[in-house]
Amino acid sequence: MSNITGQSWFWPALAIVIGLPIMLLVLTELYNYLTRRNSSYAKPVLMLRNYVLPACALFVLVDQVQRSDIEATWSRIAATVFGFLVMLFLLSGANAVLFGQARTGSWRERLPTIFIDLGRLVLIIVGIGVLLSWVWGADIGGLVTAVGVTSIVIGLAVQTAVGPVIAGLLMLFEQPFRIGDWLDTDDAKGRVVEVNWRSVHIDTGNGIQIIPNATLATGSFTNLSRVTGAAFCATVTLSFSPDDPPGVVSRNLLGIAEALPSKVPHMPARVTTLGDAKYKVSVPVFSPADASTVRNLLLHRAWYAAQRARLHLDGADCTPHTDYVAEKLRTVGQSLGLVDDAITTMIGAGRRLVYAEGETIQRVDTVPDAVGFITEGAAAMVVCTDDGVELTLGQLEPGDYIGTTALTRQRVVSGVVATSDTTIVEVPRDAMNVVVRADPRLARILGEAIEMRRAAVATALTEAAQVSHSLAD
Repeated sequence: MSNITGQSWFWPALAIVIGLPIMLLVLTELYNYLTRRNSSYAKPVLMLRNYVLPACALFVLVDQVQRSDIEATWSRIAATVFGFLVMLFLLSGANAVLFGQARTGSWRERLPTIFIDLGRLVLIIVGIGVLLSWVWGADIGGLVTAVGVTSIVIGLAVQTAVGPVIAGLLMLFEQPFRIGDWLDTDDAKGRVVEVNWRSVHIDTGNGIQIIPNATLATGSFTNLSRVTGAAFCATVTLSFSPDDPPGVVSRNLLGIAEALPSKVPHMPARVTTLGDAKYKVSVPVFSPADASTVRNLLLHRAWYAAQRARLHLDGADCTPHTDYVAEKLRTVGQSLGLVDDAITTMIGAGRRLVYAEGETIQRVDTVPDAVGFITEGAAAMVVCTDDGVELTLGQLEPGDYIGTTALTRQRVVSGVVATSDTTIVEVPRDAMNVVVRADPRLARILGEAIEMRRAAVATALTEAAQVSHSLAD
């Protein structure tokens, strides 16, 4: 081998045969890196890879030929240039044919780019060897032997380090995840934002976690974006008292889950009884990104719903707030000018209800069974147009009341949604009927309130229809 390495052409030829493909590979990775970041340096790197570096290699090759005993004729120089251009054309054409229009999910679409680059490297080495032998008549046997022996030695030395890298590349070929998928690994949980031949970049919400492909290939992880059902489900486990009726608990939890704003429409939520007074709630959501928000909102609203239904969530106290009810209804009764007997009747039947922000207190087109008096927080009166657009009619604050059609058994034309955590003292229909019969003046006040709200709904719907028609025109 020393005779071969002593030749004047050996090291320049080795630089072309080995150095040129490696530099092309490095520049390709650098170009892809700069392109992903919209860097202005991507175009100069592309020019360096496609034109400057091949031209430099060609110059070195021709220069070595001129230094040798081989006659450097213009025809051989032209043939060398032609051979380089044909080689680049074939590589570009093969890339376009094999990978330019790869079908989604096919092996061509899943093949990591480094495998393609390595294939180009082999073809370039073979092409340069053929060019040296065919055009210039050079004996490349010694060079091939030297390169082969060197490759074997290097391969044996780095096989331990290269093994995990190859495993990572094979994992990318399998393509168990894509950019945008959510992964749950031993090291991080988040959304995949970048995948390259070396590592996977995961946005955890608190920074970018970079995980080597070899780590994922030799371990286990969960792709949260690939589910067997129609959607990803956010799950929450809640504990109640063994004395709470399971049917009541399940109905309340299901009602909360169905009303969550991030739930996938037309897909039912599920409540599963686990035993030991524990219940698992599964809510279908569009993406794992919504799971944390849905869980937090579900837990928040579950406490309020449990208080209204007097269920002991996590051992919470559900003792009736009789003193609070008496204080607030006495204030309400005095503002309405009611006598003490009427106020006492309301206090005896009243109860305190709490609602979380965003919860629906009163649904449109339902018949209330009680009159509610807002004592804390705030709520909005809403109505839906024929197009499904929700309109806000006005704000309700402490001192206002809802559900006045409970006495007339009519359906309400407007809904009520809590705009903050809201407390209501509710008096059932039977108790209010007793109060109204004893004081007909209260019936007139409530009747006027009903008519005012119906007029407000009619005006809002008319204006919305006019706007819709004008936009359509």
